[in-house]
Amino acid sequence: MTQNLFTIFNIPVVLGMPLTVLIIMFPSMLILSPNNTINNRFSSIQQWLIQLTLKQMMITHSTTGRTWSLMLLTLITFISLNNLLGLTPYAFTPTTQLSMNIGMAIPLWMATVLMGLRLKTKMSLAHFLPQGTPTLLIPMLIIIETISLFIQPVALAVRLTANITAGHLLMHLLGTASLTLLSIYLSSSLVTIIVIILLITLELGVALIQAYVFTLLVSLYLHNNS
Repeated sequence: MTQNLFTIFNIPVVLGMPLTVLIIMFPSMLILSPNNTINNRFSSIQQWLIQLTLKQMMITHSTTGRTWSLMLLTLITFISLNNLLGLTPYAFTPTTQLSMNIGMAIPLWMATVLMGLRLKTKMSLAHFLPQGTPTLLIPMLIIIETISLFIQPVALAVRLTANITAGHLLMHLLGTASLTLLSIYLSSSLVTIIVIILLITLELGVALIQAYVFTLLVSLYLHNNS
């Protein structure tokens, strides 16, 4: 029986109830707050990564923008853990669902836009119409800038969904090919398995990079509006 290629992205259901919420909450349960007075190696590395990430994202922000530090740190941790969860065997990847990614992108984008309208009203409205625009082009430029503004959260969500989905599809195809070749040509299947191992290593990097890119773009929207 030939399995549908996209069944790996189906939401797990038990007794007619989707397990999406439990799966999304599971990675956050792996983060334990240290109870020791003296930090161990794991907590020291964790604090170093947190400081490095915050330094990269908050170095250009104003005082108002730096109030989002905890939000952005939570966002990048949440996306990274959910992306890495999908690389484990028989696991469901929540970030392959466009609805979930749009649900993350729209509130964050809207919060930055509303902040810009409240703190920098004139500058935010000035983006819709650059200075020195010919009179005939004013309506067209306003429409174009409005569309480009509203497409930002969609681009955020689609970028994350497409990159994570493409990697999982490629691993699924190579895994199916290696199982098929295993019964025909042993040497060919070994080559495919080596390629899969290299691809998994690449996907580990992609999972972390996509989380960083998503958070960095939100940080960029925040910087433009704070």
